[in-house]
Amino acid sequence: MSLDTKDIKKIKAVVFDCDGVLFDTAHANRMYYNRLLDHFGKPQLNDEQFRLVHMFTVKQALDYLFLESESMESVYSFMKTMGYNEFIKYMNPEPGLKELLDDLKRASYIRGIATNRTNTMAEVLKKHEMEPFFEIVVTAADVKNPKPAPDELLKIMAELNLTPKQILFIGDSEYDQIAAKEADTWFAAFKSPSLTADYHAVSMADLGKMLGCN
Repeated sequence: MSLDTKDIKKIKAVVFDCDGVLFDTAHANRMYYNRLLDHFGKPQLNDEQFRLVHMFTVKQALDYLFLESESMESVYSFMKTMGYNEFIKYMNPEPGLKELLDDLKRASYIRGIATNRTNTMAEVLKKHEMEPFFEIVVTAADVKNPKPAPDELLKIMAELNLTPKQILFIGDSEYDQIAAKEADTWFAAFKSPSLTADYHAVSMADLGKMLGCN
């Protein structure tokens, strides 16, 4: 752990990745992409493919999964008819999440999201009744370059008028790790011991304890 008490006291905003941190989305996302692949007669995701698409934006995932396709028009057309809404119910909020978010608010932290999701994020928060829990939400659709580029974190920094070390970013992937390093923010790895991080968290309660707000 690189964060000491003095560092923690300077943090003003706690920013979360979505998939794998706020929500366990593995089942939902795998169902979504497998249905898409099945429609086009392609085999279901293997574990390595899933590991990658779980970090990617939708566009990156599709370009990767349909690399051989000369045109993506039919894929995008089917996606519009399929949508993502029916899969949102399979996204499971991380245990203790809402309690932590309440504690963060009481402790005067700004709560944010930086995610490579695009047009699905708003509906995810709405369906899970979590819209009031975040002061700022930045998706891949809001910036030029998604993670692993630092653009999402830099946008949050600019909009909140904060310095890098006033932000703690919580993520679970190599993309999150790289984005935090490039943005020079603090990085907490969530349930991802193989990542290089300033702090390794195993639960929402663990994060709350580290931040001194529970």
